[in-house]
Amino acid sequence: MTESADSFVVDDRLRLFSFATAEKRADYLRVLRAFEHARTGYVVLLHAGEVAEILARTDGGDTLTGVEIGPLLEQLHTWGVLERSYDGTRAATLAEYRNRHYVYQFGQVGYQAYRAVEDVLAARPEDASLSRLVLPELLADLEDLAAANLAGDADLVYRKLDRLDTALNDMATRAAHFYLSLGDLVRTTDVTPESFLAHKDALLSHMREFSLDLARFGPKLTAAIERVDATGLDSLLDRVAASDERVFLSREERRADWAGRWTGLVHWFTSTDGELTESDRLREGTMSAIAAVLSLLRRVTETRRGGVSRESQLRHLAGWFASAPSEESAHALFGAVFGLGRPRHLSMVHPDDDIIPTTRSWWDAPPVEISRTLAETGRPPAAGAPARVHRNDAGVRRLREEQLSVQRRRSQAARSLAEHGVYERDLTNEETDVLLGLLNAALTARVPVSGRVGSSTGSEGGVTLTLAPHEQSTVVRTERGLLHLERLSLTIGARR
Repeated sequence: MTESADSFVVDDRLRLFSFATAEKRADYLRVLRAFEHARTGYVVLLHAGEVAEILARTDGGDTLTGVEIGPLLEQLHTWGVLERSYDGTRAATLAEYRNRHYVYQFGQVGYQAYRAVEDVLAARPEDASLSRLVLPELLADLEDLAAANLAGDADLVYRKLDRLDTALNDMATRAAHFYLSLGDLVRTTDVTPESFLAHKDALLSHMREFSLDLARFGPKLTAAIERVDATGLDSLLDRVAASDERVFLSREERRADWAGRWTGLVHWFTSTDGELTESDRLREGTMSAIAAVLSLLRRVTETRRGGVSRESQLRHLAGWFASAPSEESAHALFGAVFGLGRPRHLSMVHPDDDIIPTTRSWWDAPPVEISRTLAETGRPPAAGAPARVHRNDAGVRRLREEQLSVQRRRSQAARSLAEHGVYERDLTNEETDVLLGLLNAALTARVPVSGRVGSSTGSEGGVTLTLAPHEQSTVVRTERGLLHLERLSLTIGARR
């Protein structure tokens, strides 16, 4: 039942875009633009005659009459883009009253569908850019937000938090648009070397400056977020919910909405559980984009130097096919160029020709082993220069950060063991791992000895475990269970 309802909602929403693909889509768009023009003057209700008047003033082409606009309005109402209501006050005579005058206005989702179409029509891929200058504005707004929360100014808290949410969403949207356009540039074959070389310096400089600013402002923004948290997050959310003027939402719903927005803002610049922040991911994406642009630059430079590209080769080959004297000649050319007319392994023979001669049928002969290179590329293996090593620098940095995070947690667990001991409390998972490692080192010697684990640097902050005989068995409580030591006792202290 739920799936059926969801499917109905999806179909109903998609039906809103029918005007963009209909036969009279240009007329539908002109009518909707007339409603948009009236909306800027705070007029929302229009009838067919008023739409015709607006089009006569604003549209430079052939204007539509009220008779022609009426069916268009009805169809837009059927699709759900416009809402229709009856206005009897517009009737001047009894006949007009009986004919029922209708007025129309944008529906809420209908207006969103219209704006989506207009945004697509007005989109300019060449305008894609990274919003580098928004970073200092974010920092200033966070500092003002902390001061406003301390002062108890609810309206200023709302304005600053709303500015932060809008600016951050704009930066994320612009970054996604920029890298989408950049990916099209790297993959396309339509770009000319001249146009690319004319803008490559500005493009590389733009991305490098954004990456440097992101790295420079990242710690500052993290510290500013912590200062805002220190002023009281609960009071901040209460104030912003009180100043939020969305009357159709309850105070609890507004507070929950702003709490989610603040969590998203914190996740942008503050790491949790050692994971990469959104700003870190954006910086890595920028560095990968710089590498892709440099690779494209190298290909374009080599193409200009050699004068031969994949495109020119295919065009030249297409000319050969077009000038082939007969169909048989074209087939022969195809076989010579692509070599797809016969199996690629026909030239392979059995290593011992005396045992398996080449004249034996494939049905009777055993399979011939071929190299992986021949199977995948159609070329026999040959000694040559080693293939280029593709380094995944982003992955290496991510793994290194995870490794350092694990070492820091183990170092903290080791210091906790040295400070609080192992008895009379429950050990955490990290403390249990450190303890088991020390026990393994001590028990390996088979005598009461000391094992040691170093800090994350391997030179400071270590601890020492002493394993000694005891009159009674001892028990260590951990989150995983109880660790029984038969007639043994543990002593853990800081390494000297």
